[in-house]
Amino acid sequence: MDGGPVILLQHIDLAQDGYPVTGMEVIGNLRPFGEPTGPDVASRYYDSVGHTFDYVYELIGDTLTIWAGAKDSPAYYRGTFDAAGTTVTGEWVYPGGGGYASTMTRV
Repeated sequence: MDGGPVILLQHIDLAQDGYPVTGMEVIGNLRPFGEPTGPDVASRYYDSVGHTFDYVYELIGDTLTIWAGAKDSPAYYRGTFDAAGTTVTGEWVYPGGGGYASTMTRV
């Protein structure tokens, strides 16, 4: 028997383009019923108006990549953790241009 998935709950309360955004994201390794825990860290985000979004995470060294949808998606976030490991600064990239800078801090 493996160690099982690690689960993180992330609560979101921010402003984006002047609009409030609240929601919750459940992050962890997928483990379908009767199967071993998978290697990828995935998540589902639920916002306060009923939208859901799926993501796949990858951490290599101090660089965090979050793909919107499937791994290697053209929509992704890439950021770097600070030396203390409490803040990651990067940018969301969207197909066809656009995106935005983002700084996340553990509280």
